[in-house]
Amino acid sequence: MAGPRRADTGAVLLCLSANHRNASFELLERLSVDPPGAAKALFAEARVSGVVVLATCNRFEAYLDVAGDIEVAEAEELVDTVGRATAVATDELRASLAVHRGDAVAVHLFAVASGLESVVVGEEEISGQVARALAAARGDGTTSGDLDRLFQQATRTSRGVKTRTAVTGSGRSLVRLALDLAAGRVADWSSATVLVVGTGRYAATTVAALRDRGVRDVRVLSPTGRGATFATRRGLRLETNLRPAVGAADLVVTASTGLVLRREDVPAGRALLVVDLGMPRNVDPAVAHVEGVEVLDLETIRVHAPLEESGAPDEARVIVGSAAAQFAVDGAVGPVIGALRRLVFETLDNEVARARARGAGDEAEAALRHFAGVLLHRPSVRIRELVGRGRTDEVIAALDLLHGVRAEAPGEAAPPLG
Repeated sequence: MAGPRRADTGAVLLCLSANHRNASFELLERLSVDPPGAAKALFAEARVSGVVVLATCNRFEAYLDVAGDIEVAEAEELVDTVGRATAVATDELRASLAVHRGDAVAVHLFAVASGLESVVVGEEEISGQVARALAAARGDGTTSGDLDRLFQQATRTSRGVKTRTAVTGSGRSLVRLALDLAAGRVADWSSATVLVVGTGRYAATTVAALRDRGVRDVRVLSPTGRGATFATRRGLRLETNLRPAVGAADLVVTASTGLVLRREDVPAGRALLVVDLGMPRNVDPAVAHVEGVEVLDLETIRVHAPLEESGAPDEARVIVGSAAAQFAVDGAVGPVIGALRRLVFETLDNEVARARARGAGDEAEAALRHFAGVLLHRPSVRIRELVGRGRTDEVIAALDLLHGVRAEAPGEAAPPLG
C-alpha cells in the first residue's frame, strides 16, 4: 500500500460534491459507476496528494488534499478530471457540483457523516459509509495524513451527534423509508414473501427492518455467491435461481451492485412491488413496464423523504460546527507544536548521549525524557489556546524570537470558484 506523497504542510482541503440537493439521480448514477477510477484519476494530478471518494445512493463526493493555494482555474481543472474519469460532460458536471474549501470541508463532511445532509435526516447508514470510504482510500494508497485525520474526526463527530441528540436512531433510514412507502401496497406483512437481492450493508438493514414489520418469509439471493453465509447467519431461506425466486415473491428489494433484475426476469400479470436501493440502479427501467409490476427507485424514494424536523438537527449542527472549529485549530497547532517538540527533543537527545557517555543508564534516560514531556505540556496547552483565538502568527513569531525556531504556518483556503 502506497503512502502519502508529501508532508501535510501548506495544503488546502477541497471537496467536490454532487448530491441529492444539487444533482439529478441520473447524474449521480453515472458518477457512481466507478468511484475508484475517479479517485485514481484525481490522485494522478500533480498537486493532489490525497483523495477520498465518498459514493453513496444520494451523493458522489471527492475529498482532496491539494498542495498550497489553489486558483479558480485549477479547481475547475479538477472538476474536469472527474468528468473525464466518469464520462460526464464538463459543463453538466460544473453546473451540478458544489465546491467546498478549507474549513468549510470539515463542516460539510461532519454534517454528512452525522446524517444531516441525507435524504432521510439522521439516517443510520451514512456514518459507516464514511468510514468505509476512508478504508478504501487507505487500501488504494490515495489518502493523506490530513484527509485521514479529517475522516476519523468525522466518524467521532457522528458518534457525538448520535449520543447527544435525537437526530439519529431507529427508523431513520433510507431502507425504512422505502418500506414505509411500500406499506400501502403490502396488505399483510406477516404473510408476505420478500426476496432481498444482495448481501451488503443495505441488505442487512433491509432484513432487520422487514423483521421489525413482522415479515416471516424473507429470502436472499446473492449475485456474487455470498448468500449462503448471509442466509445462515440470519436464518433466511437461500435462493440461487433469480427468475423463480422473483416469481414467488410479493416484494423484491435489490441492494446489490450492477444491474441484477431485467425485464425477462419478472413474470407479467401478477402483483409485484420492486424496491431498487442500488446505486447505480439494480433494476432495468423496463421492469416498470411489465404488467402488474410497480418499481420504487431511489428517485421516487427521495421525492417522498420527510422534511427536516426542527430542534434536534439545530443542536446537531452546533456539535458539527464546534467539531469543525476544533479540527481547524488542531490543523494549525500541529506545525507549531511540532517545531517546539523538535527543538526540545533534539536537545534531549544530545543530553542523553552526554549522560550515557558519563556512565548513566536507562533510569537516567527515562527520567530525562519524562522531564522533557512535563516541560512541553504547559507551552503546548498555551499554544493551543492562542491558536484557537487566532493568534497563530504571534505564536510563530515568539518561537522564532525566543528559540530561533521557524514554524510553518498552515495553508490558507483558496477563494471560491467564480
